[in-house]
Amino acid sequence: MSALVIAEHDNASLKVATLNTITAALKCGGEVHVLVAGANAGAAAAAAAQVAGVAKVLHADSDAFAHGLAENVTAQILAIAGNYTHLLFPATASGKNIAPRVAAKLDVAQISDVTLVISADTFERPIYAGNAIATVQSLDATKVITVRTTGFDAAPATGGNAAVEVLAATSASANTTFVGSEIAKNDRPELTAAKIIVSGGRALGSSEKFMEVMTPLADKLGAAMGASRAAVDAGYAPNDWQVGQTGKIVAPQLYIAAGISGAIQHLAGMKDSKVIVAINKDAEAPIFSVADYGLEADLFVAVPELVAAL
Repeated sequence: MSALVIAEHDNASLKVATLNTITAALKCGGEVHVLVAGANAGAAAAAAAQVAGVAKVLHADSDAFAHGLAENVTAQILAIAGNYTHLLFPATASGKNIAPRVAAKLDVAQISDVTLVISADTFERPIYAGNAIATVQSLDATKVITVRTTGFDAAPATGGNAAVEVLAATSASANTTFVGSEIAKNDRPELTAAKIIVSGGRALGSSEKFMEVMTPLADKLGAAMGASRAAVDAGYAPNDWQVGQTGKIVAPQLYIAAGISGAIQHLAGMKDSKVIVAINKDAEAPIFSVADYGLEADLFVAVPELVAAL
């Protein structure tokens, strides 16, 4: 058996999600190889070679991979898929874009959002917004898996010494071209990789109040900022801050939820956080059922007082 992890990277370095996925791959048994498909991505390939547990890095370099277009990366994966029993992707926007294409082309079932590897062919994944855990066994010769990164510790980024093998890059898709991208600039930590997250809910009442109350706390803690879906839908916070079943799945060391009631969909995105602090004036708010520390108080009073005390 051998597993191939499709690396997520920016052509210069690996994304943390790749390290979590490597840990999952190691639990499948056999050797773990990493595919780095990019443009001038030698630095990312070298970084992958240093990850503990990686036996080989496959480096495909072409302008076709510069922007991670799913059609182009899929073709590269399919060219070597026959050598592997497991193909693993981080369950990120990129991984969720590519993995179904690979599974469809291989005519196998995709196993999504894996949180535990029981054996080489048996896995656990959450269903019903995380309220139940399904045990899934696959008899397919090639298992296409997306890994919920919060379910696995990141593999050590150093300590490995894998060989880097250069692959012949596949041709770019004739039907897909990269037109452009609009990337929001953020000086704060990336939400899915942050160690501390400060999230606000609909109770903040407006985008002005959201920023006025939550930003000083995030600044004090050096935290990423998140929001409930209700706050995002109301326009209080940008879409890429949304935490939950239909947003981002996070598991920071510290998660502070202010004015968030704790709907099932939100809890599904943050309940694996190491320490959860909830501030809400409603004593019956569901968020208190998962919180390690709960403060029944008006957030407009409690949060500024917390900032002053830090």
